[in-house]
Amino acid sequence: MLYQSLEQCLLDLEKQGQLVRVKEEVDPHLQMAAIHLRVHEAQGPALLFENVKGNRFRAASNIFGTLDRSKFIFRDKLALIQQLIELKNKPIEALKHPLDNLQAGLAALKAFPLKNPFAKPVLAQQIRITDLPLIQHWPMDGGAFITLPQVYTEDVDKPGIMNANLGMYRIQLNGNEYELNKEIGLHYQLHRGIGVHQAKADKKGHPLKVSIFVGGPPAHSVAAVMPLPEGISEMTFAGVLGGRRFRYCYEDGYCISTDADFVITGEVLQQYNKPEGPFGDHLGYYSLKHLFPVLKVHKVYAKKNAIWPFTVVGRPPQEDTSFGQLIHTMTGTAIQLEIPGLKEVHAVDAAGVHPLLLAIGSERYTPYTPARQPAEILTIANHILGTGQLSLAKFLFITSDDTNQLSTHHVQDFFQFILKRINLSRDIHFYTNTSIDTLDYSGTALNSGSKVVIAAYGEIIREPGTEIPGVVRELQSFKNPQLVMPGILVLTASPFVSYEETHKLMSTLDEQLCSHVELLKNFPVIILADDADFVASTLNNFLWVSFTRCNPSHDIYGINAITENKHWGCKGPLIIDARIKPHHAPPVEKNAAVERSLDKFFNKGGSLYNKIR
Repeated sequence: MLYQSLEQCLLDLEKQGQLVRVKEEVDPHLQMAAIHLRVHEAQGPALLFENVKGNRFRAASNIFGTLDRSKFIFRDKLALIQQLIELKNKPIEALKHPLDNLQAGLAALKAFPLKNPFAKPVLAQQIRITDLPLIQHWPMDGGAFITLPQVYTEDVDKPGIMNANLGMYRIQLNGNEYELNKEIGLHYQLHRGIGVHQAKADKKGHPLKVSIFVGGPPAHSVAAVMPLPEGISEMTFAGVLGGRRFRYCYEDGYCISTDADFVITGEVLQQYNKPEGPFGDHLGYYSLKHLFPVLKVHKVYAKKNAIWPFTVVGRPPQEDTSFGQLIHTMTGTAIQLEIPGLKEVHAVDAAGVHPLLLAIGSERYTPYTPARQPAEILTIANHILGTGQLSLAKFLFITSDDTNQLSTHHVQDFFQFILKRINLSRDIHFYTNTSIDTLDYSGTALNSGSKVVIAAYGEIIREPGTEIPGVVRELQSFKNPQLVMPGILVLTASPFVSYEETHKLMSTLDEQLCSHVELLKNFPVIILADDADFVASTLNNFLWVSFTRCNPSHDIYGINAITENKHWGCKGPLIIDARIKPHHAPPVEKNAAVERSLDKFFNKGGSLYNKIR
């Protein structure tokens, strides 16, 4: 089914038993987000909040809460999108089989946006920011945020919709120093198209005109997060995915998505920034308060009976996980075709996506030699770290599998493959003083930190251990050793105080273990944590703690470490210090009082009683 509006999509989900109407009054301050989190955790239905406290608009969440539901929403166009992407990657196939690809060609006609359509429902009424559902998600958030915005900007040098950018950048609606109803915060990160547009506008001394679309056909939200190649408009993709041309017009010089439920227009002025945040974000921590651009609000529009869509992000997996899975379903092998030799790459959601990449490449450089060691996969690793959003990765584990049976999506099996082959004196490669994800606070400053590539390939040199060695149980200054998985141990260490103290602690650990390297050969990795039991209890806990709380250049150590010709390695286990540091952002945590307030919704007689497993 092809949806002309958000409401049409929600009604269709309701017919399938995939949506529940919440009829009780709900508080946009923490309570709505808490309901969403509980339902999403149970893989429950989409939610339509019909009675938002102090607000006349309805709100919807968990629309894309599961991959199956996301596939259902786009069931009529998924195969077509896959075909179009395949044709882009293999254009000769289209020439060889023109009749087979006729449908794809006809569908591409939907890609052309439609200017000035007869119907413009979003212009039905002009409202204010304070008329919107001001939803605060986490207790320490700096205010209310838009979490499913479609932020539209144009290139001042090449104006018009075909060269425009549509991205999903969070918007702070109130709080901090923003002048209510007149200013809102615009947060965007590295490698975002809007940054190019603002730089060009600033250079010309022009304010950047911005339109924020909220709601509309679900294809518009997906288009805003789709990693499209440069030069391809998100609006054209929205048209193909939704089977309906993107409809737009201009009002006061601003582009208006006429199918949206809400539109906010305004200008970003050069060098006019204000503190934005904090915000509980998708790494599972708060992104803290920093200076970001301010949008001077021009006008706010809403269609009659508009619905406000939102999501809640926090420690993964959350609803945005389904976005990533849906994108992977649509794009298939696109990245592999872009990077020669790459067979598979996986941004691990449980570790916050950008902190951890797993990859499988080819090893074809020297087939004439018997030695099997990393060569081509190092070239592939550099290509990965130079490609779009993949460049924000902090840890990249890469290998090659001659049997083609290994998968990056089977995370523990992948780690076992690496652990069996890693040569700790050869396979660790650091990138210091470089950029990392804006939301990652493990580094030295905002956007700044380090990376490490662990490229392990060759014959099996160990079988990962499963029995904790006695020498580890007898360590001083460390306690409660636990087995995370075969080959990886975690120890509880004293709380982090400073790097000076940590260097002393690492020296103590090295002194205790350096003479026992042979006994530890089957445990190539040791994690230091604040709570070993928590880290070892689940695979996701291990992934989240180990890779979000470590800055490779500062927090990786080694037993019996060596530096030869400026290459660092170690003869004993690799040590990852994954303790919380004073400069880290605090993790998001639920509010106990708010959690208790949810009983009326989930107990007998409540709208959500018996609606989730």
